[in-house]
Amino acid sequence: MRTLRPSDLAREHAISTQAVRNYEQDGCLPPAERTPTGYRIYTDLHAAALRTYLILIPAHGHARAGEIMRALHADDLDTALTVIDRGHSQLLRDRETLTAVRRAVDHLITESSSAAPVSAGTRTVGELAHHLRVTPATLRAWETAGILSPDRDPATGYRRYGPTDLRDAELAHILRRGHYRLDHIATVIGQIRAAGSTEALANALTGWQAAITTRGVAMLDAAAALSRYSAALHS
Repeated sequence: MRTLRPSDLAREHAISTQAVRNYEQDGCLPPAERTPTGYRIYTDLHAAALRTYLILIPAHGHARAGEIMRALHADDLDTALTVIDRGHSQLLRDRETLTAVRRAVDHLITESSSAAPVSAGTRTVGELAHHLRVTPATLRAWETAGILSPDRDPATGYRRYGPTDLRDAELAHILRRGHYRLDHIATVIGQIRAAGSTEALANALTGWQAAITTRGVAMLDAAAALSRYSAALHS
């Protein structure tokens, strides 16, 4: 097997030689032998490890990619596979959440078009509960779930629901009538706050879908690279 310098590995990926040494120190590359004068001696196996690690990052992120490589170098394939399984499970949850959010946003766009505009001013928990025909306990549960975040009156400590809170409460009420779970409603409301409107969020979901697809393809590439590297590691 040929010998390589840190600069040879670094040049292939346009990274610094210090980055290569850091990856070795972190266990993402197998330990390198040293010359009598202390210089690292890398081989094609180290080059393959670096390629594999860098392919893993878009699929699983830096932290999990490092866990996978360290497990392989410790001859602990089960741990490596467990980390990979967690990544696939998270991707599946993201897909399911995206699907639920898409449906919820479509539901909101349809239902909100006929809803009365949200009035200005603030309301107490009792006033808002009466307006929505729910209980104050329901509003507090929505707050606990992250759907609402009302201010507090500095003098009394009572909740005060401003125009944005009223809008979010109206949207949450629509979605609860559609039998959406509180965690999905919280995700939708959080995305609407960031996007500014349900229409803007509907457009943003296209980008979310593209990111999930890109990550899924990256996981396929990572699986192929890991299979090749694992075989080389044990050959």
